[in-house]
Amino acid sequence: MTTTTGPTSTTSLPAAGSAKPSAAADRGRVHAEQGHKRVRALLGGHLVVDTIRPVLVWEGPHYPVYYVPGEDVRAVLEPNGKIVRSPSRGNAVRHDVVVGGHRAQDAAGTYPDSPVPEFRGLVRLDWDAMGTWLEEDEIVYGHARNPYHRIDVLASSRHVTVQIDGVTVADSVRPVVLFETGLRPRYYLPLTDVRTDLLVGSDSATHCPYKGTAGYYSVNVDGKVHGDVVWTYRTPLPESIRIAGLVCFYDEKVDVYVDGVHT
Repeated sequence: MTTTTGPTSTTSLPAAGSAKPSAAADRGRVHAEQGHKRVRALLGGHLVVDTIRPVLVWEGPHYPVYYVPGEDVRAVLEPNGKIVRSPSRGNAVRHDVVVGGHRAQDAAGTYPDSPVPEFRGLVRLDWDAMGTWLEEDEIVYGHARNPYHRIDVLASSRHVTVQIDGVTVADSVRPVVLFETGLRPRYYLPLTDVRTDLLVGSDSATHCPYKGTAGYYSVNVDGKVHGDVVWTYRTPLPESIRIAGLVCFYDEKVDVYVDGVHT
């Protein structure tokens, strides 16, 4: 289902995987599909929602957000008096989420008067306000998985060099290239092909629903520290297991050359 701004009539939600969402999502439109995974969210270890009827809603072009049927919410939703306007979804009535002695303030929205009939009985839980999300029995990190998103991890013999301020910090002819839908290729390198003496440990971490949790390094070149320009997945998710223990340089912040061509 693709809905435009303003009151419109809509058809029933198509099943996830039936049609790729268009780029219209970033132009004030919303694409929604019926999902079939069991989805749960927990707060402080207590169940907030348990549903086998999630709706995937593309509020932007890159990945969906889960909207869940109100009757599958186990927590108490307390209206907090806030209203947030969306041109495509209508007025969101904001709620605090209360369960098991825990309160997540302003963590849920409902759309009782939405111009899109299918949204009227749904609840949008803010992802980061929940402690844990699960699809079936597996924890999901960062955001809901996009059913149209793919990762390919391929061994390569391309010659990859990395320079920072003119100093070569990595040189490899055995990269593993990760191709991810909508993103530039990333070249993961063995640590033995990297100047590890220049790496500085970092406490930073990011989470990806397709790759797992990444740790970071900074690089010290001639006394200048370049913060968090290298990352690694020490224990990636199964679909990305081939990048385990390899490191990747942030192409946008350093100079990466592939077969002599600057990326």
